[in-house]
Amino acid sequence: MDDILLIDAAERYVKGEMTAEEKSYFEELRKNNPELDQSVVEHIFFFNELNKYTDTRNFKHNLNETVAKLTNEGFISKAPLKGKAKIVYMWNRSKRTIAVAASIAGIVSIFIASLISMTSNKAPNTTTLLVEKLDERLDKQVDKTRQIERKLNTLAAASATTPPIEIKPSKFRATGFLIDNTNNFIVTNAHVVREAKNQLIVENNKGQQFLAEAVYVNNESDLAILKVTDRAFKKLAPMPYSIRKTNANLGEQIFMLGYPKSEIVYGEGYVSAKNGFRMDTIYCQLSTSANEGNSGSPVINKNGELLGIITSMETNAAGVVFAIKSPNIYNAVEEVKKIKDYEKIKITSAPSLKGIDRESQIKKVQEYVFMIKGN
Repeated sequence: MDDILLIDAAERYVKGEMTAEEKSYFEELRKNNPELDQSVVEHIFFFNELNKYTDTRNFKHNLNETVAKLTNEGFISKAPLKGKAKIVYMWNRSKRTIAVAASIAGIVSIFIASLISMTSNKAPNTTTLLVEKLDERLDKQVDKTRQIERKLNTLAAASATTPPIEIKPSKFRATGFLIDNTNNFIVTNAHVVREAKNQLIVENNKGQQFLAEAVYVNNESDLAILKVTDRAFKKLAPMPYSIRKTNANLGEQIFMLGYPKSEIVYGEGYVSAKNGFRMDTIYCQLSTSANEGNSGSPVINKNGELLGIITSMETNAAGVVFAIKSPNIYNAVEEVKKIKDYEKIKITSAPSLKGIDRESQIKKVQEYVFMIKGN
């Protein structure tokens, strides 16, 4: 423990993290012991070499992340790892890093053993006081290191029996948006879900993909609710938009965000009719443009109220699009609550779009709009 404590003191001195009192004690040690002072100088050199190694490792990590992103977006091709191979690859990379750290720790221990030997006879009281002050901090760090080690061991053990699910290439693209950030429920169109025979995938605006499953499908209203089942999905804050319980007003200005292509696309327009095709009251009519991938896109007014969901477009008239009215979302949520294990679903929001400019509204909303893919 003393070896580790003293090397921690030297490193904190180099980083300027010592308190004034600790720094005074440590500098007194160096002043009274030229050999110790020289050893600290050597440690500074050693610490700089560690920083170079860290920079190199981070560069390689960023390079791997860039290659992975370019591969996912189709700019480059790369044979994907399958099943256990992915976990084994990640684990082998971790083991290499741990081996380097262990080697460094061994060298440092030898180095510090000599330091203690030099200082124990000349300044025992000062060294003891410094060690006592650092003991509590180091114990906490040791606990954190052990927790990380346990997690790595758990991951390695799990990979031997539970390989990750492989996400297969998708055959279609549409849009959906979050309505419950606590339980990870997303709304899209029923006709979108029908196209997925094997897998449903949701992809965020950063290109990250997650597995999902349909828990509610209503062909009459063309509404579907998905639950993200992938544990890698990170919980988001409550949505910045609210979902209106009343129908849209004629002439109300709206904007949309969706995925008619592989990146999120903005569109705007207005409510041109209160009802849909042949006076269908489930839908309203919009004057805007939309493409196939816009199915499931949220329709939002200037105050940040979600008024509907894009469902289809009129093929015989340009600029005519139909949207499912927002009150139908509440009806769908009530139906899902009747299903076992999904009773906790609820629409959670923290409206924050009213009164801000359109660019700021888009930046907030796009985090909650997802590309829906499947095969």
